[in-house]
Amino acid sequence: MPFNLLVLACLTYVIFLFLVAFLAERRAERGRARWLRSPLVYTLSLSIYCTAWTFYGAVGYAARSGLEYLTIYLGPTLVFVGWWWVLRKLVRIGRTERVTSIADMISSRYGKSNALGVIVTMICVVAATPYIALQLQSVTLSFGVFAQPGTYAWMIPDTNSTALWVAGGLALFTILFGTRNLDANEQHTGVVAAIAVEAVVKLVALVTVGIFVVWVVADGPVDIAARINASAIADWDLVPSRWAGLTFLSAAAVITLPRMFQVLVVENSDERFLGTASWAFPLYLLAMSLFVVPIAVVGLGLLPVGANPDLFVLTVPLSQGQGGLAMLAFLGGFSSATSMVIVASIALATMVSNHIVMPLWLRLRPAKSVSGDVRRLVLMSRRLSIAAVLGLGYLYFALSGGSAALAAIGLISFVGVAQMLPAMLGGIFWRGATRIGAAAGLLIGFVVWAYTLFLPSFGPGAILPLDVFLNGPFGIGWLRPRALFGVEGMDPLIHALFWSLSFNTAAFTIGSLLSFPTPIERAQGLAFVYVFDTERAELRGWGDGLAEPESLLIMAQRILGDEPALTFFEEQARAQGKAGYLPDPSPAFLAALERQLAGSVGAAAAHAMISELAGRARVTVDDLMRVADETAQIMEYSSQLESQRAELERTARQLREANEKLTQLSVQKDAFLSQISHELRTPMTSIRAFSEIMMEGGMPEGMPEKYAGIIHEEAIRLTRLLDDLLDLSVLENGTVQLDLKLANLSELLDRSLRAAAQTRPEREFLIHRDLPAEAIFLRTDPDRLAQVFINLISNSRKYCDAMRPELRIVVRQRGGRVLVDFIDNGSGIPKDKQALIFEKFARLTDQTRAGGAGLGLAICREVMANLGGTITYLPGQGGAAFRVSMPLRLEKPPLAEAA
Repeated sequence: MPFNLLVLACLTYVIFLFLVAFLAERRAERGRARWLRSPLVYTLSLSIYCTAWTFYGAVGYAARSGLEYLTIYLGPTLVFVGWWWVLRKLVRIGRTERVTSIADMISSRYGKSNALGVIVTMICVVAATPYIALQLQSVTLSFGVFAQPGTYAWMIPDTNSTALWVAGGLALFTILFGTRNLDANEQHTGVVAAIAVEAVVKLVALVTVGIFVVWVVADGPVDIAARINASAIADWDLVPSRWAGLTFLSAAAVITLPRMFQVLVVENSDERFLGTASWAFPLYLLAMSLFVVPIAVVGLGLLPVGANPDLFVLTVPLSQGQGGLAMLAFLGGFSSATSMVIVASIALATMVSNHIVMPLWLRLRPAKSVSGDVRRLVLMSRRLSIAAVLGLGYLYFALSGGSAALAAIGLISFVGVAQMLPAMLGGIFWRGATRIGAAAGLLIGFVVWAYTLFLPSFGPGAILPLDVFLNGPFGIGWLRPRALFGVEGMDPLIHALFWSLSFNTAAFTIGSLLSFPTPIERAQGLAFVYVFDTERAELRGWGDGLAEPESLLIMAQRILGDEPALTFFEEQARAQGKAGYLPDPSPAFLAALERQLAGSVGAAAAHAMISELAGRARVTVDDLMRVADETAQIMEYSSQLESQRAELERTARQLREANEKLTQLSVQKDAFLSQISHELRTPMTSIRAFSEIMMEGGMPEGMPEKYAGIIHEEAIRLTRLLDDLLDLSVLENGTVQLDLKLANLSELLDRSLRAAAQTRPEREFLIHRDLPAEAIFLRTDPDRLAQVFINLISNSRKYCDAMRPELRIVVRQRGGRVLVDFIDNGSGIPKDKQALIFEKFARLTDQTRAGGAGLGLAICREVMANLGGTITYLPGQGGAAFRVSMPLRLEKPPLAEAA
């Protein structure tokens, strides 16, 4: 097949996956992604365990080592069938702590230590490098088969160029759909959907080739059995130590590989999906392994001696003239490679940005406030990290020159990621585990793995000198990489696995026993170990912080985005019994905010950000006592006291706020009555004085007309004031008559802007609008709604104190409601006035800035209540900001309906 056609087929397939991911994300954004978050899709996403290694390499593994390839499938099967309860605990912890990666989980468990996060990140990046190189090699090998018809081995003259183009294309696709936005849950619906499709493609491709081999090339299962008995595969001898070691290794890898942790824990949207995956995923693995030996034995007998067995899935169909079947097999292998690279790159990029880039930014930035668009920084760092990770994979591929067997490369990565196992399992089952022990175990295990397996994989003399291979460093023979401590004759892989995990576990255990966990570590340990016991798991938290809620909101907006942050703060304020968007910075709220931010930037970075604004997190003495006390009776009693105390504090806070508000309203009411008296007396005094003058007569010519004009203006002023009072009374009583009709929101805003332009017309006021977003038709009372808009725009024109005043009008549609935000660039409303501006008696302290009687916003509030909506003040926007919320279709006035 011409090379150009092969590239075209790959591009077509990638575009197809692109469309799948795009459509899935669009449906998820519209809330129609229920089928995308299903047990089936979740189970299929777990198929990224089956990479090009298992698609191509398993056949080559069987041809070289007999049934040993089954250990790669046996380990995960044992985990999902026998260790289902461990997986459930990991998923529960992941959802509770909102972890974004395996590094985030280990960091969060050990006191949210970012140093541990960095260690795990570095191990994962280095360990994944050979695995990514394996995928690049497999794709390059398969390209070589098609580009050179009639050959059965790697014959492409410039393999490095092919691998470079493949790495670049995969980086582009991953960036497009893995880092389009910053999700608070760190889930990627579009990518998962594409991975599920690829899972079906590679399964269908491998099974189809298997059926072709068994029933077309051979004469059925009996013939295949005879061929196996006559082949070298039948002479394979089981080595118990290697069999047990590889089974254990693959079992560890299925929960410690960054890509597997990503789909298993992070992408899990429902814990119950594990029930289906516990039997469906082993069945998938069974189907993937079913035809491995038949393809291997037929390839050995059919193809020339020296043909690469890793490519039998492709070369057997090609040797029989089945180009179409070979193309299907090629796409299956391409799917296996791309799905692994995409998810692994996303997982590793998330770890790098959360545990390296963000902490460095927090440390090096000049100000101690979270300013600017942090989302852009995080997304850019992840995009660059994806490119860097794939670049490292390509570099390994180029330096190592490719391996004779794909399986050998994959096993190197397996041993590397297995170094996380002691810290992970110890952290979720042993409360006494400490970050000192975890760090010691990880570092020692990583060094031993790198020295005994990773660096030697480049070949003698490539990185480690040949003398070190033969005689050990400085001539110390018992430190030779392949014969550590004089142990010779052991399989190199099992040798590295045994020594690295032995030293790792020993250091972890001894380090934890000799060190004492900090209060935060003990609290996190309690939460992880007793994750299913909510009473124990929730005994941790922040102290009463000194942070300003508005500062926390600004920080959250920089990370989560304006709308998600406002929604979260509004929900938290409502849970505290407060209106608006600024909840009290209670320990419970700070803990909830930390979990929310952790979903985007990781637990360690979220903890550091809040610590700077709220003071260092602490665990109270009561919490420590509860951690130390093991009896259920005292735990129950403490829990009851805690809940009663929280309820009392909440009630007391609400009473204090109500009392403060009543006091302020009383003062405002006295001021209002004084103002109303003044407002009524002034025009009536003028009317009386000038009418008495006119009654005396004898005035010069023209003077009666002048005095009559003054009396008329004062009467209008008095009527306007009385109309406002009457209008407010009618609105409050719910007796207003609404004229409901369809109205164009954009035209209502145009009309309101024209009317409000009469307020301080001499000011140049810049208006920012999004006209396409305003193209919404509402069923409402347009005159009443325009009344609210005019008031808000007029207030901005009067009170915005910026040198170059600007007003931004933002329209959003959320479900069946429409949100219209009016945001100016002035200094805003003082915090102590924000809770009172909608009250009837509220006026700003500066009388020069409030010439009316203080009824405008009170009338707006009542108008919106009658229109089934609300008007609220938005804090943290940099100026005065108001949000008007209304239903898209108002069928019946809500106040009349309530009556």
